[in-house]
Order: sequence, then C-alpha cells, then structure tokens
Amino acid sequence: MSKYLIYMDVSGDIDEAYAKEKGLRFVPMEYSLGEQMRVSEGVQPDDIMKKFYDGQRNGDLTKTSQISPYMYEEYLDEAFKEGYSVLYLSLSSGLSSTYQSALMAKAELKEKYPEQDFYPVDSLAATGGMGVLIERAIRNKEAGMSIEDNYKDLVAATHKIKHYFMVQDLMYLKRGGRVSATTAVVGTMLNVKPILEINEEGKLITIAKKRGNKAAISGLVDYFKEHFDDSLKEDVVYVIDADIKELGDSLADTVKQLYPDITVRRSTLSPIIGAHTGPGMVAVCFMGK
Repeated sequence: MSKYLIYMDVSGDIDEAYAKEKGLRFVPMEYSLGEQMRVSEGVQPDDIMKKFYDGQRNGDLTKTSQISPYMYEEYLDEAFKEGYSVLYLSLSSGLSSTYQSALMAKAELKEKYPEQDFYPVDSLAATGGMGVLIERAIRNKEAGMSIEDNYKDLVAATHKIKHYFMVQDLMYLKRGGRVSATTAVVGTMLNVKPILEINEEGKLITIAKKRGNKAAISGLVDYFKEHFDDSLKEDVVYVIDADIKELGDSLADTVKQLYPDITVRRSTLSPIIGAHTGPGMVAVCFMGK
C-alpha cells in the first residue's frame, strides 16, 4: 500500500487545532483586499479575518484568483519528492475551475513521478462542507484505508454533503451574478436575508428568503433538522460564520441541543469564500440523508 498525504485547498474551513493535530496540508489560494493581494496558506488567524471583514464593511473590494496547473505542481512537489502520493479535496467545480486545473496537473505529476499518484476529488462543496469531507478522509486513512479506496469513498460522499447558509449583504451576491441588481437593492431595504445552498451539482442557488436574522437562523435550523443524517454519529457538523460570532454560536448551540452526542465544530469563513459572500454570513454544513 502506497503512503499518502491528504491535502485540501483553503476555500474549505476546518477546525485549526484538528488540522494541526492530523497533519493536514493545504493548497494556498490568492485573494485581494482593496488593492493588496494576499495569499491564504491555511486556517487564517482571527486578527487577519477581523481585518478582512472590517475592510469589506469599509468598502474595500475583494476578489479571488484561480489555482493554475503549474501552481499545483509547485505546491505538491515537496510531497512527491518525499515519496508520498496525494489525495486532494478541491473547491466545487460548480463554483471554480480549480478542480479542472488539478486534473491537468495530474498528468504532469504522473509523468514526473510515475511511481506515485495524485487523486483530486471534486468536493461539490465549499467552506465547512469541505471540512466534513476532509475529516472523513482522515478517519478513513487512520483506519488503514488505501488512497484508492479513500478516493472512491470521498467521491461517493460528496453527493451527500449539505450546506445551508444566510448572508447579510445582497450586494456581494449581486457582484457575483447570483441575484439581480433590483433584488439586491429591494432586499437590502426590506432587511431580507436569503437562504442559499450548494446543490448536488456543486452550484449555488437561493432556496428561501427571510425577514431579519432571527427568522433566517430559524430557517437554517429547519433545513438542518429536515436533512441531517442522524445515523452517522461519527460525522461532524460545521457551523461557520463571517465575523458574526453571536449568530454562529446561537446556531451551533441549537444544533448541539438537537443532537447532544454529535461533534459540532466552529470556524470563521475563509477569505476565499468570504470575498464573495461578505461579512455576516452564517452556515451549517453536514452529511445529509
């Protein structure tokens, strides 16, 4: 059985202590805050994330850039030189071209390192959904699963991941073409908080609209109760917030009250996804029925 490492790109959100304990490696991604380009190389410190979301509130525009095939070869070269194969979880192909770039890099890496393998997995997910999947991959590896079997299990699991989230500022979704300018302006005036999901194709869709934060959080709880697979006691639930900790904590507490035996992890939304949703987003991510 070949030895292998597990990687995730930084569009995913995961508990920092868990990631360090398990030796998870990250593929960096670039983002901008105003005129300044930055590189996210892992779980970002709280002070960095606070500055990021405060910058958005102050009017700084935020953007992200794609990972090129060459960048994958550069980032993964160290692992291959050490004799490892790599299992890698990418941002959904429905949201980004990173997975396609990884597939292109796969051929180049195989030619350079014929004795090792590179297995990119299209997560059909983002943020905490990728956290749920990567924890599954780590458990599989610790149980002795080969890289090939782990890859197959992850691909099957991607179709069961659920993400439900709310946003505060519709203008960020307007910039990304997710809602019309009219919807964004009127919705903002009426304090409308849309609830969105990443569907089975890995694409972002709006599924409900609520008036105010209280109604929106209640809506997230309702979707969680309807779709959570409570037979998977070993799985985790991720609750993510974009610098609105009180709402994230409220949602996490409610989830824990509903299912006291499950592990609920909290994390701050990465700048890679936060660049497109804005401050104040709250999400619940889990393995669905």
